[in-house]
Amino acid sequence: MKPVPADGESSLQAARVPRAAAPLAAAAPQLSVWDAVSIIVGIVVGTAVFLTPPLVFQNVAGPWEALAVWLLGGILCIFGALCYAELATAYPRNGGDYEYLSRAYGRWMGFLFSWAQLAVILTGSIGAMAYALADYGANLWPLSPGAKALVAAGAIAALSALNLLGLTVGKSAQNILTATKVLGLGGVVVAGLFWGHADVWLAADAPAKAMNMSFGLAMVFVLYAYGGWNDAAFIAAEVRNQHRNMPRALVLGLAAIAVVYLAVNAAYLGVLGFDAARESFTPAADVLQRAVGPWGGKAISVLVMISALGAINGMILAGSRVYATTGEDHRLFARLGKWNHRTVPAAAVVAQALFALGLVLAVGTARGQGTIDRALGWVSLPPLPWAKYFGGFATLVAGTAPVFWVFFLLTGVSLIVLRIKDPDRPRPFTAPLYPLTPLVFCGTCIYMLYSSLTYAGALSLIGLVPLVIGLVLYAVAGGQRPETEPYPSPSS
Repeated sequence: MKPVPADGESSLQAARVPRAAAPLAAAAPQLSVWDAVSIIVGIVVGTAVFLTPPLVFQNVAGPWEALAVWLLGGILCIFGALCYAELATAYPRNGGDYEYLSRAYGRWMGFLFSWAQLAVILTGSIGAMAYALADYGANLWPLSPGAKALVAAGAIAALSALNLLGLTVGKSAQNILTATKVLGLGGVVVAGLFWGHADVWLAADAPAKAMNMSFGLAMVFVLYAYGGWNDAAFIAAEVRNQHRNMPRALVLGLAAIAVVYLAVNAAYLGVLGFDAARESFTPAADVLQRAVGPWGGKAISVLVMISALGAINGMILAGSRVYATTGEDHRLFARLGKWNHRTVPAAAVVAQALFALGLVLAVGTARGQGTIDRALGWVSLPPLPWAKYFGGFATLVAGTAPVFWVFFLLTGVSLIVLRIKDPDRPRPFTAPLYPLTPLVFCGTCIYMLYSSLTYAGALSLIGLVPLVIGLVLYAVAGGQRPETEPYPSPSS
């Protein structure tokens, strides 16, 4: 790509939208900094805070080291947030990584990112969170495997329909769900304050009893729990006063998440003790059960379900903007680039829901898994190790994680690339301590890429499937622009 002219106009800078959609695509930004923070917290604080702490505790020597790992994870993510803050304010168009990758490496790279998100990565995360919702619902009501699939599909369909009602409805639902989950986690923290034991911290210098501990593996679980904060960049063009509020939202959102994670993990350790906490499968439920009795476990199931709903809604809201922006630039996705009178990219929301529902049936059910394995057999490939990675969607997430971290790494590098290619671009916010900031972020991505490849092994090949399909689609039609006319907008 040629350097951007001084007047700021280029094929990627001017928002290019289908003629029929142009009058509807330039809606005034409606999201406040706190709406953006709510989306970040809502997406990130899903089910991981209830599931991963014991895995972290099993790989550290004591409670203080456990908290240090969670703090370090938050600091490393803030380095990444500072990189995204510069990119989002310099190129404040919806789509986030799609826009930065397209500008840094070419339109084909942004297309591949968007296609991979739609085909399997983001929609797979939506499906996985929907199944987590159903799994915890089974703690309250008897649900057969088929009923769980219906609950997961129903959650995706209902929240997608909710977001079709307009951005105001979608963000209001997000704010309510995020506030509810934070208040619920506050209850766990209060239980830690009143039912915690000080001797847990006094004995912290004594190493925990042996296990095959790995600080690096603990960091993998922690960074997984922090994942998803970058999705806020997908809605950059809809945030008011982008040049100020996007950096604030990214940093404040991650700071809030770090505080929540530290407080909740301190509660787990304080009430259960280090040895018991590392052996617990349901630390939050165990904490509340000690504090308020048997119904504490049911309360946690409700809280996890609310957390899952918040994460699903946030991903639906933010993810649809990636495909809508892609539709403005690529004929293949042109229909997804149309916005309706409610300022919603309706076709993008529907397409995302259909892909997620397809994955629920294909990956989340025994019949779907069997169909996939039979298809693999037709090309002389072994069946997928569904049980090894804790279930269908966990298998999908593990297999696509390396591709996710490759794109994340490329976005970090794009900050450096775009400073070189586009030196005259106004940058309302610049990452402090440059180039240390992107180097730390890229180093974190490289480590996570290595760890995800080590964990998934040959399963990583399934992450290549959407990329190969995406390259074919781009070669056939992806490189063609829709019939467009330049439409200047505040995000150009």
